[in-house]
Amino acid sequence: MIERRPVLDFVAHAVLILGVAIVAFPVYLTLVGSTQTAEQIAQSRPMSLIPGSHFLETYRLALFGGKTSLGSTFAAGGPMMLVSLISALIIAIGKIAISLLSAFAIVYFRFPLRNLVFWMIFVTLMLPVEVRIGPTYEVVASLGMLNTYAGLTVPLIASATATFLFRQFFLTVPDELVEAARVDGAGPMRFFKDILLPMSATSIAALFVIQFIYGWNQYLWPLLVTTDESMYPVVLGIKRLISGEAYTEWNVVMATAMLAMIPPALVVILMQKWFVKGLVDTEK
Repeated sequence: MIERRPVLDFVAHAVLILGVAIVAFPVYLTLVGSTQTAEQIAQSRPMSLIPGSHFLETYRLALFGGKTSLGSTFAAGGPMMLVSLISALIIAIGKIAISLLSAFAIVYFRFPLRNLVFWMIFVTLMLPVEVRIGPTYEVVASLGMLNTYAGLTVPLIASATATFLFRQFFLTVPDELVEAARVDGAGPMRFFKDILLPMSATSIAALFVIQFIYGWNQYLWPLLVTTDESMYPVVLGIKRLISGEAYTEWNVVMATAMLAMIPPALVVILMQKWFVKGLVDTEK
């Protein structure tokens, strides 16, 4: 029997509400700022918390670009969001596909130095992109992949973390399933496609959410490998909006930031059930 204590319930809910307010207030401030003019934001100290009347005008400028009333020219944010979306999808799907195949090979194939290969993959966790960024850039430039989707995504696709998670999950699969598949005449790839993939669905969903957000939020690597504005992701575009003009029109910057939040938020909301279930199943 669970004893209910009204005071503790009140404190718990108060802490949760306070936490939500702390997280949501910057988002609300950004939304309010995107509905005002640059003059209103610059002149108000502090900035008004009441939404303005320039919502459609500001978001049209953020999405399609153009000139403002102050004469500033903004690049369209829509193509930048498309670049971010394509890059995030390639990175997420690529990481999952490569990690699934790598874990499958390490667990179910017997070859010399199998454990050494796994630990060599795992050790790469200590070598993030920031550490190997010089040699990686040299390789990408030598292959002519600057200002391309391949240059934006291929160096980021390999994932030791995902390989480790799938390996641990595959180790929990009963040997009886492998034997039954072998008796039924199923080859390795059929066993992988018909048995392991359906069993890994929740883990794949959880990793997809994490890797999609990882790919969407990339800044440092695109900063190095893109010089053409048509290949800028939206995170890099927001940074250039802030530093590209002597006078920053914060309303457009905030509108672009709000638009950049929508795809990751939609992925989390739509896949929340699968995401939580995948994390719980992975823990088991």
